[in-house]
Amino acid sequence: MKVTWEEPGWDDLGWERLAAGVGRCRLPVWDCTVGLVTGPGGALLIDAGSSLAEGAKVRLEAQALAGRRVDFLALTHAHFDHIFGSAVFAGAYVFAAGGAEGAFEKVGREALCADAVRNGLDVRAAEEAADTLVVPHREVRGALTVELNDGPEVVLRNVGPGHTHSDLAVLVPGDPTVVFCGDLVEESGEPQAGPDAVPSHWPTALDRLLALGGEDALYVPGHGAVVDAAFVRAQRDALASRFGVSRGPVN
Repeated sequence: MKVTWEEPGWDDLGWERLAAGVGRCRLPVWDCTVGLVTGPGGALLIDAGSSLAEGAKVRLEAQALAGRRVDFLALTHAHFDHIFGSAVFAGAYVFAAGGAEGAFEKVGREALCADAVRNGLDVRAAEEAADTLVVPHREVRGALTVELNDGPEVVLRNVGPGHTHSDLAVLVPGDPTVVFCGDLVEESGEPQAGPDAVPSHWPTALDRLLALGGEDALYVPGHGAVVDAAFVRAQRDALASRFGVSRGPVN
């Protein structure tokens, strides 16, 4: 017997509908994106917010939209504004790109906490989030398909390094296809290259994104409005010029 499922009322909670069963929310302060893919038999969240309090708010909204608890959590990269809410998603199976494990160990947590405080997060909130940070259950080193039981099929793809040593993209095929890019793509400001960035590989990572989603996909930046392939291509070219990088082979 087929399960009857109704499309969530995205607008009612201030979320943006991108495709059937696919939406996202732009969080305050750092304008960070969280995404949700949901269907009758499962729900996958992309990123978790910048603190336990923000993560708890996202969790409640995601549960209301999906009509169930979040089953899977995909972390696009290990920066505090994307992962510090992860501990509130009890029972969720957590994915991250291969190579990110150092961020979840003691030294990595301390560095994330310091970065969060430097960027304006309350000290106690930063310490609590760092102390309870969830270690991913599985690292994605190539591509991995997650099935949501009668819902959209989701592909997790390690497309880095670029913005960090370990960048995970989330592809939701459909009409339109949606690609969650993490901070490999930013629309509301110039892409940020911190100490963990790998500028020499960033343009190639964007080539991988474009190959993954194709010309007609919607590309969801880690910060800012949804963009198209032309925007991603232009940002790739700008990064190559900024860092003096020649385009290499895409694999």
